[in-house]
Amino acid sequence: MHQITLREPGNADKMHLTQAPVPQPHAGQVLIRVTASGVNRADLLQRAGKYPPPAGASDILGLEVSGEIAAVGDGVTTWKIGDTVCALLSGGGYAEYAVAEAALCLPIPEGVSMTDAAGLPEAAFTAYSNLVMAAKLHADEWILIHAGASGVGTFAIQLARALGAHVITTVSSAEKQHFCAALGADLAINYAHDDFVSKVIAHTHGIGVQVILDMIGGATTERNLELLATGGRMVVIACPEGPYTQLRLTSLMQKRLHVMGTTLRSRPLKEKAEISSAVREHVWPLFASGKMKPVTYQQLKLSEAPVAHRILESRQHIGKIVLTAG
Repeated sequence: MHQITLREPGNADKMHLTQAPVPQPHAGQVLIRVTASGVNRADLLQRAGKYPPPAGASDILGLEVSGEIAAVGDGVTTWKIGDTVCALLSGGGYAEYAVAEAALCLPIPEGVSMTDAAGLPEAAFTAYSNLVMAAKLHADEWILIHAGASGVGTFAIQLARALGAHVITTVSSAEKQHFCAALGADLAINYAHDDFVSKVIAHTHGIGVQVILDMIGGATTERNLELLATGGRMVVIACPEGPYTQLRLTSLMQKRLHVMGTTLRSRPLKEKAEISSAVREHVWPLFASGKMKPVTYQQLKLSEAPVAHRILESRQHIGKIVLTAG
């Protein structure tokens, strides 16, 4: 099979299309003939040598794919050869074949193309586990979603709206503002021109928001505390602006705030399987009903993985980039 090989950590040019043996599934796993694979910011970190795969995971980049099941391992009864699925991986997606845990495979949502489906699992698992399972977002609550034009951001905006919440998001351009507003955000703030704290306070009449999804980190995390209403919940899932910040502990105490941090890739299989089951039950029907849709910015060939990474690094994209294996 063809795969993208990273010969050494570094820039996007360190990735090359090579040939390798087709992997084989172990017990509880399936082999997927890949139609497309999603590209994520975590891939950029791994490529740079800053995010190694978990023990036992493939060292090939790629955390999500769509395709057709080509083989099943011992004990797999939920899927059969020929089924079409999308799947969350711990690695191995940038290839023509990928091994996935059977419990982390999902059917292609109704109304979604096979290629677009490749960009759904990582965002779906991340958004649902953090908005619903961790932050317990309710209808009529206000949520601030940072990086609203990202893959997770565009998914989270739609999910929050489907749950009946009111959405504020931050973006880096006027184009992204308009897109996120059309996607359902009540307010999209261009942080390149406006102070997001004052904008949120004004829009909520000084009350603030009940939930914040923080994908920024650094000084932004500290400023978020100004925006949380009493009893508010903040979930930190990424920190591209830096892993360190200062928090005013009196704010945490006086407003009875909850600050959580989560990751997805390193979670035990049992936890990820529980998220997978919940996503299938509660999120996938939203695609059939038209309340959610995939947001795919660009489709590129597997051999164009370096191009995809450069686009992600430029932050010009809106939604997901996928690599087609054909």
